[in-house]
Amino acid sequence: MDLSGVAAALHARLPELAGRMALRIRSEVDAYKDESLVSPDAVRRSCAANADFVLTHLRRKDTPDAEAARETGRARAEQGVPLADTLRAYRIGSELLWTEILAEARTRPEVSDDLLVSESADFWALFGLYAEAVAVAYRETAAELTSRGQARRSALAEALFTGVITDHTLWEAARELGLPEQGPYAVAVAEAGAPGEEPLAGVEAALLRADLPSAWRLLPDRQLGLIALPTAAAEDTCLRVLRRSRARVGFSPCFPSLRSVPQNLRFARLALSGLPGTGPGVARFDDDPLAMVVAAAPAEAARLVEVTLRPVLDLPAAERSRLLRTLEQWFASGGSADAAARDLFVHPNTVRYRLRRIEELTGRSLSDPRTTADVGAALLAVRDRGEGPAGRRAETG
Repeated sequence: MDLSGVAAALHARLPELAGRMALRIRSEVDAYKDESLVSPDAVRRSCAANADFVLTHLRRKDTPDAEAARETGRARAEQGVPLADTLRAYRIGSELLWTEILAEARTRPEVSDDLLVSESADFWALFGLYAEAVAVAYRETAAELTSRGQARRSALAEALFTGVITDHTLWEAARELGLPEQGPYAVAVAEAGAPGEEPLAGVEAALLRADLPSAWRLLPDRQLGLIALPTAAAEDTCLRVLRRSRARVGFSPCFPSLRSVPQNLRFARLALSGLPGTGPGVARFDDDPLAMVVAAAPAEAARLVEVTLRPVLDLPAAERSRLLRTLEQWFASGGSADAAARDLFVHPNTVRYRLRRIEELTGRSLSDPRTTADVGAALLAVRDRGEGPAGRRAETG
């Protein structure tokens, strides 16, 4: 004796049964109430397919086929229904189906209580098997969708960074990446410690918590980010988040249009290349744009050093260090000998004497703005080469 007759009777009214299952699920599970996620017809079809597999198994006692359950899991993952709601809906449908099996069995004297107890264990074991199939298919599909979505986001971000995107698709890319269509924006470039390493791990989520949407692209040696800065305080907030990462980061100027992303990527790269030392930090291009330009053209900067400061660099180490340190402090003090003297703990006349010595050696007047610009740029290049007062060849004295 088995439940084949009961199963056959329920099979005959499967459409009506599936409709009631769908109504209950939609009334009790929040995600299924939203028809934009799952249409009522899709829920009915899913209920009918899963009930059909269960009833067929009860009639034939063959090897359970979980394909309907796997299809449910795949479909709900693609529709964005939470897994917990999917499994709850599956349990509700199974409970209603078992209730119907019991009701039909009570109308048949040949179905004993012992048989129902035995079949109950089989039914709920089948439910466990199908629920597991739902969950596995859901997780596999969700992982595939996440990977596919990340790959597409990365490709769209790459298109923005390289500029290989038309104006028409520019705004579509922004919307898909969750970015506003208008700036201001900024570009960040972080240095990776090893190939493929993510120096700013978790930065996208951290920025989003601060209401700063962003899009990121990981390269073998760099991580690139395009960040929306919608408020006046957004840049400061963004910089705080980046500094917490303890990475080496270059940060571009703010800019209004997505068409300017490639240019500002270059600015951010220059800012990173001009970041002093080897430790963590964030360098803004706007903090020292001349230093960024010098870093961008090392060959030209080296030639500028040769024609501008070579006589100073050829001095004995102690004198070279004194003169370069004085020159650097004079620039930092806005050209004030008195202010430079206070910072150097020397008399203002000492500063003036050293500046005249530099003028004599180089044949250039520091009162000429054009000469001052040349010398300032050359001094930055000297610092980058490690030949300045804080460089490896410098000595104090």
